[in-house]
Amino acid sequence: MPRRASLEKSRAKMIRRIEAVMVFPERFSDLPAATWPRLRALLDVPTQASDAINMTIGEPRHAFPAFVGDIIADNLAGFGKYPDNYGVPALLDAIGGFLKRRYDLDIPAEQIINLNGTREGLYNAAMALCREDKNGTPVILTPNPFYQAYAAAALSVGAEAVYVPATAETGHLPDFHALSADILDRTAIAYICSPANPQGAVADEEYWRNLIALAEKHDFIIFADECYSEIYRDVPPPGALQVAAQMGADPERVVIFHSLSKRSNLPGLRSGFCAGGPKSIARIRLLRAFAGAPLPEPLQAVAAAAWNDEAHVIENRALYHRKYEIADDILGHIEGYQSPQAGFFLWLPTGDGETSAVKLWQETGVRVLPGAYLSQDANGLNPGKKYIRVAMVAPTQEMQRGLTLIRDCLYG
Repeated sequence: MPRRASLEKSRAKMIRRIEAVMVFPERFSDLPAATWPRLRALLDVPTQASDAINMTIGEPRHAFPAFVGDIIADNLAGFGKYPDNYGVPALLDAIGGFLKRRYDLDIPAEQIINLNGTREGLYNAAMALCREDKNGTPVILTPNPFYQAYAAAALSVGAEAVYVPATAETGHLPDFHALSADILDRTAIAYICSPANPQGAVADEEYWRNLIALAEKHDFIIFADECYSEIYRDVPPPGALQVAAQMGADPERVVIFHSLSKRSNLPGLRSGFCAGGPKSIARIRLLRAFAGAPLPEPLQAVAAAAWNDEAHVIENRALYHRKYEIADDILGHIEGYQSPQAGFFLWLPTGDGETSAVKLWQETGVRVLPGAYLSQDANGLNPGKKYIRVAMVAPTQEMQRGLTLIRDCLYG
């Protein structure tokens, strides 16, 4: 032990010496605090409950397809070689088949790239496609609340991040048309998530048409994060690329991002894709060739099977249908409650999200996420401050018990 203590002391002294002379970049100093360490610190208090119910993270807990293990076993040899950078032909064909079935789009393989998790694509696409200058410093628009990869991408490319409120007043989708012409003329990229995380709102065809027309007018690219597109009530949400094709818009105007994490309950597979115009995807592929992390080929084989199969997706969606009904039954009487159109989150008004999260944890053992941890202060407003996000991913009975505890604790 004395020797170990001495080594630790020497290491600490070395770190202090390095920090005294090293200069670190400040480009990420404006990033919001990381969500999960912040939440752990907030809820680092005792609870009266004997068991915890975690409703914080959107990690699907329904069963993933039964074929996963067999396909990995059948393709084990693939771990012995470097994987295809952009996606093996069978995977790109499967993704193209999905886009045809779902959106009636004919997208060639050259306009698709397999992603090592959609977060990688949402970040790297900005690195590949954001201009260095757009009437001055380029702007990247992001909804507020937002997925934090959007903000990291904006800072990485030296753009100005502009946070556009997505509140009840705007239908929980960002109103990009409310921005000034100066901001829009400097905009290089606009991120949008539909179905929205965390609110569950869906951009309908009219919304997409208006946004695409705005992008055409001010010459920016839309990054459509459609990772929750296969979890919906009755009507499939329209897709951005689908509407752009119907409009005859510039094929480079929209890049879409999809994931197997939610569709197939495979968050650990880290598999998604992006698709768009040939020039856009060529530039994203170029970046991948130098700096990307392709998916191992046995996992690409699993992904191909998952994109080809709709039966497990229909079964999964039926489970969420039941969860929507349970949530509406338990919480439907609450003032300000809005039943989600799609996705698997509830966005519940509470007055103060942090205070409510601590109260819930201490009194019931239910863990939820304060809405402010998904939002950024902008123009004196944090649109998530008065909300909590509740993930409906647990088994149905556990979720039902959690929602009942939330109702009784916060809404009495």
